[in-house]
Amino acid sequence: MVFPNSSNPASFAPETIEATLLALRRKQGSWVDWAQGCQLLQKAGFNPQQIFEETGFEPIQQNQIMVAEQVYQSLVKAGVSPPTQAHFNQRGSDQLYELRVLSQADRASTAEFILQHGLDADQVQELVKPIKEYAYRKPNLPGFGDSPGDAIAFHYWNLARQKAELQDRSRLIAQGLRFADSASARQEIEKLLTDFTVVKAQPAPRLPLYRLETETELPRVIPVAGQMPLSLGDLKAVPVAVPAEPFGLVSFSGVGAWLAVPGWQVIFRAEDPVGLLTQAHQLPNYPTDGPDETVLVIVDRAERQWNPESYFLVANGEHLSLSWSATPPSAAILAEVVLILRPKQILDEDYNRELWQLDE
Repeated sequence: MVFPNSSNPASFAPETIEATLLALRRKQGSWVDWAQGCQLLQKAGFNPQQIFEETGFEPIQQNQIMVAEQVYQSLVKAGVSPPTQAHFNQRGSDQLYELRVLSQADRASTAEFILQHGLDADQVQELVKPIKEYAYRKPNLPGFGDSPGDAIAFHYWNLARQKAELQDRSRLIAQGLRFADSASARQEIEKLLTDFTVVKAQPAPRLPLYRLETETELPRVIPVAGQMPLSLGDLKAVPVAVPAEPFGLVSFSGVGAWLAVPGWQVIFRAEDPVGLLTQAHQLPNYPTDGPDETVLVIVDRAERQWNPESYFLVANGEHLSLSWSATPPSAAILAEVVLILRPKQILDEDYNRELWQLDE
């Protein structure tokens, strides 16, 4: 089943929608076809719950296959080998979903690596993070190349050096030798069989996470018309400020927005603070079992000197990313992370609007 082009308005005709729903109910075609069908329905106005009720595809499954389909298309554009393309066209959406955090080039090489080693989704989830972190480490350490296998081998080599217990050390060495692509990487790992020096790792610092706890910490941005005397035109020129959840973000014409934050000391110390919105699970070293919520990352552009106790904003090609490293990074530091703000969890918003709740 080839689904209609979801970018074509004609694709949203009633007969097209019905054909797409029927194909999804019957699970016709491959998972790539299912993802394209879900995308078409969303563009036609269906929400994930409606798609679930009509087709049986749960919202979490819809999200997985649609993200994986985007990864799959990037593999096709990158020119992966025909066997790899054919394999992932029919199966492996859960594996491709884990590759969403990698660059297009790394996705392609890692997809080939997954097929070569027969890795399942859980193994891919465990190994993607070392591959991503390895991409930030330039130049590579002597002996280790640019391939995903050498990236993973470096990860296990680094862990093995930190273990004094022989059994743990041997297990990590075996894992490194299993995945190493280059002979030079294997040689570096094999040196650990006779060199028992333990190298203690620099632990990553704790993320500077704060959560708004009380209603008095929830500021409000109010536009100012100016100083009296003022004209009627001055008053009419003031835009309506409509704060957006979860932080009360106020947009204005042009590129950008204003956001009020509590006047904590860490905020006042920042010379050139800038706010960035992201999802919590996109933060480095964020607990995998932590809540995935929108967070506000405040960085200070005046602080560009590396230190191992802070996280930094760096340029990863044309994209910005947050990172930490125990040694000075090769990427240019753009700003230091001074605070990561979680939204206030208000259980009853109407409670705060009742007049009788105000202090006398």
